[in-house]
Formats: sequence, C-alpha cells, structure tokens
Amino acid sequence: MGDPVMKYPFELPFAEVQADLDTFVIAVFSCLESEFLIMPKGLGFIDYPVFEQGYEALKQATKGFTFLEPESLLQKTSEAPIVILVLRTMLGFTPPEWAYLATLQTGVEVSQGFVRALDRKIRLSPLSPLADGKVTVERVKALIDTACRLLKEGAPPASPDKIHRLDKADTKMGLSGLQTLAGMGVPYAMLLYERFLGRPFAGHRDSVSDLVGNSLEAAVEDALSKPASVTGKPSGPREYRASTRRPISSSRANSIPGSSSRRKLRRTTARPVTRPPESSICLR
Repeated sequence: MGDPVMKYPFELPFAEVQADLDTFVIAVFSCLESEFLIMPKGLGFIDYPVFEQGYEALKQATKGFTFLEPESLLQKTSEAPIVILVLRTMLGFTPPEWAYLATLQTGVEVSQGFVRALDRKIRLSPLSPLADGKVTVERVKALIDTACRLLKEGAPPASPDKIHRLDKADTKMGLSGLQTLAGMGVPYAMLLYERFLGRPFAGHRDSVSDLVGNSLEAAVEDALSKPASVTGKPSGPREYRASTRRPISSSRANSIPGSSSRRKLRRTTARPVTRPPESSICLR
C-alpha cells in the first residue's frame, strides 16, 4: 500500500491538530510555493507602445534632444502626459524625489501627494490631456523646469567612493549624451549594466505588491472555504480591529501614526513640511 495522503489542519478536528502540531506545521510549509516569474499588471500598467509614443513625442518636441525648453515641453506634456513619465524615467527618480528637487530648485511647493496623484492619473490615462488648473500647471512646470536643468547639466564630478544619480549612460554628459544614444541606440552591455544596477521590473513590482498579496489571500480563502466551509473576511487597507488601534493591513504605507486624537488632529491641520523622500539624493 502507498503512503497515506497527508492531511491539512483545516481538514481535521481541532483536537487532532492540537495533538500533533509539528506534523501539521510541516504539512502546511511543504505546500507553500513562491511565484515570482509572473506578476499582475494591475491598473495603470504602461505597455511599451504607449511609452514609445511618449518618447517619440518628447524627441520631436526637443528636435532630437538638441534643446530642452520648459515652455515647449509644458505644452507637449499637456497634450500627451505620458511625456512626463518619460522625463522621469530619463532622470531615474521616483515621483517623491522629483517633487522634492523641484520644490528646492524652483521654490514652488510640489508636494509628494500631488506628484504621486499626477503619476497615477497619467498611468490610468497616459494620452488624455491634463487639466489646465492654475495650481496643476504651476507644479508641472516646476517639475519640467527641474528636469530640463538637470538633463542639460549632466552629472557633476563625485568623489571616488560615491556615484552621482545622473552618472548614467544617457545623462552623464548632458545633452550630448542624450543626442548620441537617441541617434545610435544603446549597446547591449550598457543596457545590461543599467539593468544590473536598477533591477528589471523593480518599480512595477513595488507598485503591484498589494495585488500579489491579494492573490495569496484569495488562494488561502479558496482553500479554507471549499473543503472545510471556513468563512472569513478579507481585511481592507486601513481596516482596524475592534480591540486594537493598529491597522490590520501590514502595509507600512497605510499605517496611521499617532495614538491620541489630539495628536492626529494636530497632524491633520498642520501645514505640510517639505522633506526629503525616503531614498536620499544629493544634487547640487
């Protein structure tokens, strides 16, 4: 006779599980798998043809990257907002990093909340014109002014034990580097080195981390509900237990600091302070 089929904890009475916990722990861990080759696209995924359309629009507006003028780019980004994502990709910054530098260099308050919302809006509708509200235009112009200045200047010298964030194949030499790579293409070794430093799909993987967690929760819920009819309630991103003030979700981005209502009120009504994003950058 063959070996008996291993049963899972939810298939047996609790008394049997409690009597042999180690065996059932092994049973659960033996069936866990990690799936990292396939990722969900999620809402706002930018396919290559759309990104290429934004790149070509930017290349045309700058006449092959021979000049970068904020005024002309502002008009182009209003018509095809995907150009903003292409500019940010050229810089190699996250949205909060770009907002922080724009605030420092232009004096216009570009909050991280605004730039994250802008990035999200563009991802959902990359080719739909942006709203022409005064505040939006002013902040977008600050972002574009900062991008143009940094891309023109290139990477300044750094000490041997440091590397500048703009010390990349396309942005190191300023406009001349952009023109060269846009004209002749990128050598494969150079592409691989950039990928080695930046990890492919890293940004997208971070953006869909909640979806990956949701797929795991769905699988667990399915496994519990069908054989054993165990009902459950999936937790929301900011949902609280009745007995604790801590959020159920483990996402740090969704946690709410402060324990007293007075502290929360003070933080809510206080004027936002511009601070560096989590990954520190130093551009002078």
